[in-house]
Amino acid sequence: MKKFWKWAAGIVVVLAIGFGFYHTFIGNHQENNSSKTITIGSYGPDTEVWEHIAKLPETKKAGLNLKVQDFSDGVSLNKATLNGEVDVNAFQMYGYLKYFNNESKNGKLAPLGTTYLEPMGIYSKRYKSVKDLPKGATIAISSNPANTSRSLKLLQSAGLIKLKGKPNGGLYKPENVADNHKDLKFQEVDDHTGPRLLNDKNVAAVVIGNTMALQSHLNVKHDSIYHEKMDQSTKNNINVLATNEKNKNNPQYKKLVKLYHSKAAQDYINKKFKGTKIDVDKPVSYLEN
Repeated sequence: MKKFWKWAAGIVVVLAIGFGFYHTFIGNHQENNSSKTITIGSYGPDTEVWEHIAKLPETKKAGLNLKVQDFSDGVSLNKATLNGEVDVNAFQMYGYLKYFNNESKNGKLAPLGTTYLEPMGIYSKRYKSVKDLPKGATIAISSNPANTSRSLKLLQSAGLIKLKGKPNGGLYKPENVADNHKDLKFQEVDDHTGPRLLNDKNVAAVVIGNTMALQSHLNVKHDSIYHEKMDQSTKNNINVLATNEKNKNNPQYKKLVKLYHSKAAQDYINKKFKGTKIDVDKPVSYLEN
């Protein structure tokens, strides 16, 4: 009997050790393999931001493995997010997301949270103030529908024009200009073309979004003659992290919002972009109300 019990006890010990080995090594290996890599799509300077965040110790501590994929334009990036090629995208303002959803026939995107406001600015190499712009001057604005509307609202804020009514879809067009006391002419151009027109003698000023301004080595705080301010009128211009609507409550994706606003990320962003990306940490309800 003593031999039997010694034999039985030995089996129990072996099984216990075996179970412990499985749980520690095999179990953890399976758990690591099951952790999904989150693909973040972006373009322009935002790609650099997320490549930096992907390497932060805070990201590892949050249990996230991030892969950053660079795109050349927003439309293809939003489509890639809808079809699952990209899990989350980081590039667009809330107003553009709403416009895309309104036009999309293949699903909708939803904001996970806010990131920043990049002030759009009015730039000129010939005039130092919007008051100096002459009558009949040509102003280059974006041909992108969301940015066309944003450009016109900026010109209104600067006191150059007045807009009428609430247009369909919430986006203004040049025909919505009700008061144009300087008889300004509007030249709609591709976003990438705008900065190059600063050297065009036929263009008095150019409205440029901050992504394009940064790529052209322009600082909106120092180089523009007028730029947006952070208030209720510009909340549609706040950038967001977006995902397929069906994934909007994914807890792993929501961690990305906190990571963006972490001190480590913000220290890098402020140094890299010299304060031109204004941190906006607001709930999604702020945008929707």
